[in-house]
Amino acid sequence: MKVQRIVANVETTDVEAADAFYRGVLGLDLVMDHGWLRTYASPSMMSVQVSFASQGGSDTPVPELSIEVDDLAEALRRVKDSGTPIEYGPVSEPWGVRRFYVRDPLGKLVNILQHEPSSAP
Repeated sequence: MKVQRIVANVETTDVEAADAFYRGVLGLDLVMDHGWLRTYASPSMMSVQVSFASQGGSDTPVPELSIEVDDLAEALRRVKDSGTPIEYGPVSEPWGVRRFYVRDPLGKLVNILQHEPSSAP
């Protein structure tokens, strides 16, 4: 058996707020819309990963989502322009990522990160 895809399902009563953040701020594409369920994706090919953690690293809370971007400065600018407060960072972590935490409009803690050039996978 081979796992084909992993989808994170985040419960919300406000799909419009999720759309404003994940499509409007982070630039994901809306690829499926059933009204009660909207799925967002990137046209880029991505690896499948699931993490289980006792902390978020550097003694931070465990984020509910981690989103790796190719330009952290641009992601940070978009988040700030949207008025979304930064909860942690931006900071370069000892394990080779630069990141910051925000809460999306649904209250979910999101880790937005970029691998530092010397540690890119």
